[in-house]
Amino acid sequence: MIKKTLIGLALLSMALPTLAFAEAPTPEQLQAAINSVWVLVAAMLVVFMQAGFALLEAGSTRMKNAGHVAGKTILTFGICAIAFWAFGFGLAFGDGAGLFNNNLFGLSGFFMDGVNADAFVSLSASDVPITIKFLFQLAFAGVSLAIAWGGFAERAKLPVYFIFGLLFTVVIYPIVAHWVWGGGWLSKIGMQDFAGSTVVHLQGATAALVATILLKPRIGKFNKDGSPNKIPGHNQVLSVLGVIIIWIGWFGFNPGSTLSAMGDGFFGYIALTTNLAAAAGGVAAMAVSWIYFGKSDIPSMLNGVLAALVAITASCAFVTPLASIAIGAIAGGVTFFTAIWFEKKGIDDPVYAFSVHGIAGIWGTLSTGFFATPELAKTVNVGGAGLFYGGGFRQLWVQFIGVAGALVFVLVISFIVLYLIKITTGLRVTEEEEIMGLDLAEHGTYGYPEQMNHAIEAHTSAKQSNEGGRPVPVS
Repeated sequence: MIKKTLIGLALLSMALPTLAFAEAPTPEQLQAAINSVWVLVAAMLVVFMQAGFALLEAGSTRMKNAGHVAGKTILTFGICAIAFWAFGFGLAFGDGAGLFNNNLFGLSGFFMDGVNADAFVSLSASDVPITIKFLFQLAFAGVSLAIAWGGFAERAKLPVYFIFGLLFTVVIYPIVAHWVWGGGWLSKIGMQDFAGSTVVHLQGATAALVATILLKPRIGKFNKDGSPNKIPGHNQVLSVLGVIIIWIGWFGFNPGSTLSAMGDGFFGYIALTTNLAAAAGGVAAMAVSWIYFGKSDIPSMLNGVLAALVAITASCAFVTPLASIAIGAIAGGVTFFTAIWFEKKGIDDPVYAFSVHGIAGIWGTLSTGFFATPELAKTVNVGGAGLFYGGGFRQLWVQFIGVAGALVFVLVISFIVLYLIKITTGLRVTEEEEIMGLDLAEHGTYGYPEQMNHAIEAHTSAKQSNEGGRPVPVS
């Protein structure tokens, strides 16, 4: 038996001589391999957040639109992936030297082939292959677009998702990404947005706000006197599961932005601040809703978690654990009241996209101007200390400029794009289609066919009974 084993090993070494004489990897090669695996895993976690958004949005809307809401997540991420590969990645991270001194957008690396890494100077500090860097940044662009769709929910035509998804990925998202992360004008003045409170969340939320204003409220949302009616989502369990998935995905979102798993484990510190903020946001929002309504509101708690995650995204690498709890708790409480305020103003934002991702994104970006420590700012090598840590008002002012610049840009370009769509192809489905539900109107089938068929039969029976002079049963 031993003799046969030795013969087998000898034959194997002859067939695969490289195994017998393979050299051990150098420390640099080992480091690059570990970093590459870590960033690829982080990218997968961020892409998996799409599942969370699908469940959250489907659960937060009505049953008759559930299939449409979930299905369009796949469609729009596919559009985003192709558009970002062709143009968005180059505009965001390519070298734009010679044109406005690279301050506004990149002009290299279009139709990324995975070979010419020199086209992306802004990403050259990391030893991760450019293909993996692309996948990681694509995941971020996909999240921003998924946020934008919250303002379109339950009333937008399907072709709008094609047109706006393409244009958002090419002419909106990558421009602000370049300003902050690609060597643009905001990066040069030291704006601190580690993983995208402004770049990802505020951009998507601002587009959602413009959409929900141009689309106007859903049928039945407001009474003639302007008072709002509650249109509850059909499944809170799906919404809870969606938030849990998004929370898990955020461990790729923020820690993954280190683009490294080496050194002193800084990505673990970022995971710590991220998790503490999320926990504080959920608890704070639940407490506020309990005081305000007299009952603890589950959707408010979920929005509190998300708002806190959005807020800590900019500041996770710059603040202490205690500060992260404060940032998350403030985000959860503020989001609760802004959601109510927007609704009272006649704005029908079905999943509260602007409150959760916009207001919290603004707060999170500004928070580093208060809480950034000099030690962490030096570690990340971006900007300086915040107001509460001896930095004065300088960093806070830089953060304000960044928020204002991004907000105005996305607001204007989104309005132009969506208004042109509105006057050409149209934004909104017909009243009949909206009442019917987008599952059937746009796709020819329901996400819950058995339940919806029972509802239609009950509605038909009630209508016939009413025509005969008999009372209509209440469903």
